[in-house]
Amino acid sequence: MYEDFHVTDRWTGEDLHCTWKATMVAIATRHADATDIRFAVNGRPMWIAMPNTAWIEQKRRTGFVITDYAAAQAAGRYLKTIVENGYDNGREIYTMTVEEVLENVEAVVREAGSTALLPSLPVIDSNVKPELLMGELAVD
Repeated sequence: MYEDFHVTDRWTGEDLHCTWKATMVAIATRHADATDIRFAVNGRPMWIAMPNTAWIEQKRRTGFVITDYAAAQAAGRYLKTIVENGYDNGREIYTMTVEEVLENVEAVVREAGSTALLPSLPVIDSNVKPELLMGELAVD
């Protein structure tokens, strides 16, 4: 879905390869009440900041939580949308509103079919399905 995708820059026509790299709680890095999702866009760092209050609002409205997978997918979907709509490509960080987070989370869950069907992170090798390997231990 949106952990590794291509999108065309609206203004330059350039093909941008966007790859999810990390999810960090921003209080540790920049003292912000947000969760930062890092992407590499043609190798250049790009951050999508999601306000932590979106997690509270999601739980209040729906009774469900925003998972790490859903947050990364929603940030990727948002990144794709802003590129298609003519974003300011000189910026390194973009901040979503609570409503944008909730709308994008709802959209990616609807697109996937359920949170259980969202791609696992990190994507180390696209030919390997981590969800099939998790929990398997080496035999003594």
